[in-house]
Amino acid sequence: MKIRLFLLVATVVGLNFGTVRAQTVDDIISKHIEAIGGKAAWQKVNSVKLSGVVSAQGTDINITMMGVQNKGARMEITMMGMTGYSINTPTDGWVYMPFSGQQKPEALTPDQVKFQQDELDFQGVLVDYKSKGTTAELIGKEDVEGSECWKIKLTLKSGKVITDFFDPDSYYLIREIHKATVDGKEQSQTIDYSNFQKLPEGITFPMTMNNGNGDFVIKKTEINVPVADSLFHVSK
Repeated sequence: MKIRLFLLVATVVGLNFGTVRAQTVDDIISKHIEAIGGKAAWQKVNSVKLSGVVSAQGTDINITMMGVQNKGARMEITMMGMTGYSINTPTDGWVYMPFSGQQKPEALTPDQVKFQQDELDFQGVLVDYKSKGTTAELIGKEDVEGSECWKIKLTLKSGKVITDFFDPDSYYLIREIHKATVDGKEQSQTIDYSNFQKLPEGITFPMTMNNGNGDFVIKKTEINVPVADSLFHVSK
């Protein structure tokens, strides 16, 4: 009887340990990609246009983000009757915020351009991440707003480090932290994602994002719409 009990306990413990071991970094990333629509659906994404609002101190700030895969990204911010913008491309970038006192567009430094290169990957850095030169490491679990999330550290080819936190039930990415040294200074940005919705294209997208400056609530999402090349150049 004792031998049978011992064997039963050993089997259960062995199964439990086996389950823990089986949850590898690739398992988690694979489950995440499937949860948001699957690799094939995301690989069809070539362009994106998002329109939404950030409410800050009683003021609505209209934001439009648009871009073409690995080609360029542009964000326009409208407030106080003025519109500013930031532009990122594989080789350069600019920022123009007239409501902050800027008189003309200013070029980004090479380090700033490098820091923002992952923003040009609208299919997501985790889709075929190995072929992009990114390494992934499973750190373990960490509490995020009451959920014991899977924590994965990504090191991009550029040297930038992104720490991702995945909900243990849905496998949605609910928080990410970007870190890199830019112009000799350590830069860090935390972004929280929520309100996930499935789009007609079959991909699931977070409709609310927060980088510490208030919720950016997306009102309209357009996938694979025409985006003019001229938007990735400084306005004359």
